[in-house]
Amino acid sequence: MIFARTPRLGKVKTRLAADIGEAPALRFYRATLNTVARRLAADRRWTTWLGVTPDAAVHDIRTMPRGIPRLPQGGGDLGDRMARCMKRFGTRPVAIVGSDVPDLERRHVAEAFEALRRCEFVLGPSDDGGYWLVGAAQGARVGALFRNVRWSGAHALSDTVANAGPDVRVTFLRALADIDDGGAFRAWRSGR
Repeated sequence: MIFARTPRLGKVKTRLAADIGEAPALRFYRATLNTVARRLAADRRWTTWLGVTPDAAVHDIRTMPRGIPRLPQGGGDLGDRMARCMKRFGTRPVAIVGSDVPDLERRHVAEAFEALRRCEFVLGPSDDGGYWLVGAAQGARVGALFRNVRWSGAHALSDTVANAGPDVRVTFLRALADIDDGGAFRAWRSGR
C-alpha cells in the first residue's frame, strides 16, 4: 500500500514547499509518487494499492498514477488511517510505504515481506526519526501500534516501537530518506 495525497499545488509537501517553493515541491512529489508506484506495481510478488487522501481521490484519473487499485484512507490522523488500512487486509501480510521516498525499490519491499515471515512487524526507519515503511505479518494484531504517536517528528519510530510492546518481534530494514523538508531534499540530491 502506497500512502498518497492527491498532487495539488499548495496541498502536498508543505514543509518542503516552505523551503524550496510550492511548484518545485509539487514536481518532486508527483515525480516520486509516479516513479515509486510504477516500480512497485511492476512486481508480481504482491499487489500494489494506492491508499489515497482525500478519499475522493479514488476517482481521480488525471493526477493519480493509473492502473493501480485505490482505497480511501478515511479520516483521522496518520495512525488511524494506517491502522484502518492494515485491518482491511485481514490476516494477509501488508506493508505501507510513503510516497515521498525516491530511493524506494522493489527489493526493499521484498525484504520487508521476507522479514514478516519471522516477526510480527517490520519498520523501515528514516533519517528524521520517522519511518518510510511499516508492515504487519499475517494475522498480526495492529491494536495500539499507532496510538499516541508523535507524527512528523523525531519520535514517530520510537513511539511506534514502544507501542508494539516488549514481547513483540519487530525487524528493522535499512534507513532510507523520506523527503519532508529542504534539508532532506538537498541531502538526497547531493547523494545521487
